[in-house]
Amino acid sequence: MKAIRRLHVRTVLPETLAPLHQLALNLRWSWHPPTLDLFESIDPQKWQLCRREPLTMLSLLSPAELERLAGDAEFVQRVQEAGAGLDRYLTQDRWYQRAAQDSTEAFGSAYAYFSPEFGLTAALPQYSGGLGILAGDHLKSASDLGVPIVGIGLFYKSGYFRQRLNAEGWQQESYPVLDPDDLPLALLREPDGTPSVISLTMPGGSRLDAYVWRAQVGRVPLLLLDSDVETNDASKRDLTDRLYGGGGDQRLQQEMLLGIGGVRALRLWSRLTGAPEPDVYHMNEGHAGFQGLERISELTQSAGLSFDEALRTVRASTVFTTHTPVPAGIDRFGVNQMAQHFGGSAQLPGVALSRLLQLGAENYEGGDANVFNMAVMGLRLGQRANGVSQLHGEVSRGMFKGLWPGFDQAEVPIGSITNGVHAGTWVDRKVFDLASEFINGDVLGSGGPWEHVDEVPTDRIWATKRELREQLVAETRDRLRKSMRARGSTSAELGWIDDVLDPDVLTIGFARRVPTYKRLTLMLRDPERLAKILLDEERPVQLVIAGKAHPADDTGKRLIQEMVRFTDDPKLRHRIVFLPNYDIAMAQRLYPGCDVWLNNPLRPFEACGTSGMKAALNGALNLSILDGWWDEWFDGENGWAIPTADGVDDDRRDELEASALYDLLENNVVPTFYDTDEAGLPTRWLEMITHTLGTLGPKVMADRMVQDYTQNLYLPAARAGWAVSENDHAGARDLAASVERIRAGWPSVRVEHLDAEGVSDTPQVGESVRVHAYVALGDLAPQDVTVQVAFGRASETDELTDVELSVLQHVDSYDGGKHRFDGELELSRTGSLGWTVRVLPAHPLLASDAELGLVTNPF
Repeated sequence: MKAIRRLHVRTVLPETLAPLHQLALNLRWSWHPPTLDLFESIDPQKWQLCRREPLTMLSLLSPAELERLAGDAEFVQRVQEAGAGLDRYLTQDRWYQRAAQDSTEAFGSAYAYFSPEFGLTAALPQYSGGLGILAGDHLKSASDLGVPIVGIGLFYKSGYFRQRLNAEGWQQESYPVLDPDDLPLALLREPDGTPSVISLTMPGGSRLDAYVWRAQVGRVPLLLLDSDVETNDASKRDLTDRLYGGGGDQRLQQEMLLGIGGVRALRLWSRLTGAPEPDVYHMNEGHAGFQGLERISELTQSAGLSFDEALRTVRASTVFTTHTPVPAGIDRFGVNQMAQHFGGSAQLPGVALSRLLQLGAENYEGGDANVFNMAVMGLRLGQRANGVSQLHGEVSRGMFKGLWPGFDQAEVPIGSITNGVHAGTWVDRKVFDLASEFINGDVLGSGGPWEHVDEVPTDRIWATKRELREQLVAETRDRLRKSMRARGSTSAELGWIDDVLDPDVLTIGFARRVPTYKRLTLMLRDPERLAKILLDEERPVQLVIAGKAHPADDTGKRLIQEMVRFTDDPKLRHRIVFLPNYDIAMAQRLYPGCDVWLNNPLRPFEACGTSGMKAALNGALNLSILDGWWDEWFDGENGWAIPTADGVDDDRRDELEASALYDLLENNVVPTFYDTDEAGLPTRWLEMITHTLGTLGPKVMADRMVQDYTQNLYLPAARAGWAVSENDHAGARDLAASVERIRAGWPSVRVEHLDAEGVSDTPQVGESVRVHAYVALGDLAPQDVTVQVAFGRASETDELTDVELSVLQHVDSYDGGKHRFDGELELSRTGSLGWTVRVLPAHPLLASDAELGLVTNPF
């Protein structure tokens, strides 16, 4: 029989056990081992049955069991202490509060963090890959640091998808429906108890309603919008059903709900709880770009600002992070599609369709006039922008330099903050226990303890790594057995799985999404050579592989099938395994159990790639293409760099780089692992591990990342936002008027003449040159511009590199809008040098020289 209706009956806890409810609802348990230990102690068998999820655990307890627990004085005391510990965590001053107290400048009271996905725990599957995992780690570290972030996302009732393999090794997807009442979520409700609803206007005058669920991530609230509301029609109810699913207008409408609806959810949250409205709005990729449109609309209606004045206000307090190293990875919608959703009756008040379309227009060389580009809009709405590694910052400046014509690529205002990972989530408890035994201080912190890793005995490190391999072997066999049964094998045929993997064999991990640029099958380029490496009798190697292809990506599915067919070979299957349904739970066993983490993307298409960071924190060495974070932090002692064949056609490139991978395995990685001393310890390998932990440890922490965001982006953006908003937005009004005046007058700006005094026939270091620049400004005033002299090394074509900039001072004015600017040029370097002068817009509320994309060079 089937139920015709469902209802959710909550567990009623005895008063003495009441803290268990808050402990289960607050996702801090996902990175707090003592809380997990508390729930496991209730009933270890049930704990495994409910997949180590506290809320599910409580739902499995009968009234009799709860009564027994309430009568256990020792357990009640542990519950009370755990509840008090959580309260202290939520209320005590942390890094952010202490920094604010020590600063003479104001700190923001709230920062909104928008992302289309959040990877927090396997119990809340709202993520597909690295973008979501990064967002989850960002919230967790913000909580640990006390940074007052509030997250905004969507609630997907079917999540991304669960992956299994059929008999032929082809990926199959399923979409189990998630019941929010079974998850660590709470529905936002009005004071009278009715569910709170936010609404958006849709094409044709229809309406989209959404509930707002709250997940509590330590100190950080995460608001998730859910379109499964009875007042919506069927298509609207299904809008948030799947992450990155559906077609037609669904993706656009999801992003409207995330951006526009997200701002409205923030306003709702503030109204219901008294929480401060955010000082800064951070877009984690362009998916949430429409948040800026909603805020512009708000300002035009509530503050009486023009569109341009509102735009300047929004830009000042907006941060945009791009994660995409290729144009094909950016969301782009048709102009007609945008007109349907933002024109006519669907127009946002104060936001004319023509002005909206300008924000996402690809009106630069190579752009498409028929599309609206979400990343371009993100850059035009955000005064501060960044990539997620140093190399990705360079790639992004190259991708988007068309938005700033006349500027060198290095001057494009996109910086870099390299991603990090949340140690409490990803470092295995055995590693923490080992560190705690020998290192004083907070082993979760990003400071001192990392400097003392070499105080941990190497034999204990080696013994711990073997325990972690044993743990992975057991996990792999269990998952592989379930996978083979799903593929049609009977239990009688699966005895061979008992011999899969060996805890004493060099173990390499490879797990990630499966787009083509990540090259899942590069290792199969020469299958006979790989088989020889795996099956070496004296120095064998084993590989554990996992990854999902997007449901619509048949190319990715074929790559998975190719890999699975290779792992199915009876001669190899004990040394190489593909595990389906890669998720957080699998990753938390996979990273610690590996000795080497393999990553071989097509450079430079890996924006950052944090899986290798997680493996490194668990004592693994990286074997990777120099891409993403590895490009900046590989030092020759923390792993191996796979040489790249840049500039070679893809097929030949794959062949060359696969050969280089095999060479490194055969000649470097494998010998180093198996080269042991008389005590059986691989001394060189252990030296590399301790070096990796000591040097990479502080760098790869999400705490470091969130501190970088706070100090370099959030606080400057908050202060810029206050500057344009104070005194009835006087700063925004002045800036908007100045920008309009400068843009109108810029065609008349030119450098007419340059003079230099003090240049000897043989100039030497230490001499100075007096520079005079005669500049025509038309109707603009000297205070509207900055005149710079640029001094650097000159190539044969007179291109300047390694440039130093200094500002020339206005000294005189002449008829016809002409002016003279003077300055000193110090000759501080030797070699072939050159200089030039340029004119830029100036205003104290502009964040960079290139912000307006205007520059005038000589002649």
